[in-house]
Order: sequence, then structure tokens, then C-alpha cells
Amino acid sequence: MKRFPSSLIAGYRNFMSGRYTAESERYRHLADQGQKPQTLMIACCDSRAAPETIFDAGPGELFVMRNVANMVPPYEPDGNYHATSAALEFAVQALRVKDIIVMGHGRCGGIRAALDPNAEPLSPGDFIGKWMGLLRPAAEQIQGNSVLTDSERQTALERISIRNSIANLRTFPCVRILEERGKLQLHGAWFDIANGELWIMDPDSRDFVRLDI
Repeated sequence: MKRFPSSLIAGYRNFMSGRYTAESERYRHLADQGQKPQTLMIACCDSRAAPETIFDAGPGELFVMRNVANMVPPYEPDGNYHATSAALEFAVQALRVKDIIVMGHGRCGGIRAALDPNAEPLSPGDFIGKWMGLLRPAAEQIQGNSVLTDSERQTALERISIRNSIANLRTFPCVRILEERGKLQLHGAWFDIANGELWIMDPDSRDFVRLDI
């Protein structure tokens, strides 16, 4: 107990005396009946862009999968470990979600690393470097664009990454089949941490349009 972060203990106590008390019936129902979220949210690990907070979601409403730079790898049924693919499989096949949202955000550290050709590995395994390699072709194209500023390159790749992940989602047979049958919809979104704006990707043009409040 003494080594557990005191700020988290305080937060838990506030949760128990506040939100849990107000929604205790809902928590008990979820415990007894299980979860039935309608939406899978694929988001970044970044502590500044928590989907439950951004969308004011209650318990049981969102099935959230988070990784560095909110990316989805292509379908690869091999013998390796695939945490993102496992979460996707469970959400689609077991929970039968109706919507999948890939949500990126501004000032993403993973995207910044992908754009830096001189970035040094953080560890001998270079896990982040290998993971961000999913975006290498797009990153190399953007790096060579001298017309864009650094911040414009960053925003561009953050949004390209969202489109790339949606394309990779469609390489999963279960996703592609359900989408073709009209039982599953794929969406892209981009959140600006600085001003709280949410941009939604138009499914036809693939442009990002700011959501009006």
C-alpha cells in the first residue's frame, strides 16, 4: 500500500464516493450480465487522449483498445503474438460491436518518432521503431515534402495513419465480411488535444471535417 501511487488511491476514493455510488446499479448489472458495448475504440496510449473522457462514456459503453499511435496491423495469422489483432477479434467475433472507430490525436509521440529519420532506439529491441515501421512508406514521402512545416507533416501523418489502419482493418476477413453485409461500420476520427476539437473522417472523400459543438 505504501508504494502504491497516492494520487491513484485518492482518485479511487473519489470514484467510490462519487461515480460508483451514483452508478452502482449499472456496475452490478454489468457484473452479472456481462458487457455488450456497441463500439470498439482503437486509440493511442497517450494519457492526454483517453476515449472514455473525450466521449463522456459510462461503464460498459466502449470497448477500448489502445496502443502506440492507435495503429492496426494487417491481418497476419502466424504464430507470433498479436495483441491488437486479438482485441479486434474479440470485439468483432465475441462482442459483435456495430462500429469500429480509429481515433488519432494531435502531437502524437509515436508519429513524431516515425517522422524523425535520426531517432535512436529506446531499447535494444527497438519495439517502437519496429511498430512504427507500419507507416514507413508514408513517413518517407512526407519527410521529403519541403513545402510542409514540421507541424503540418505531423498532422498529415497522424491522419494518414488513421486511413492506413482502416485499410488494414479490411484485411481481416471477419471485418470485411460484416462490413459488406452492413452489420459493421468503420470510422476515423482525430482529436486535437490543444483545443479539444474532434475531426471526423468523411467515409467517401476521406477528408477530416471538424465536428461542430
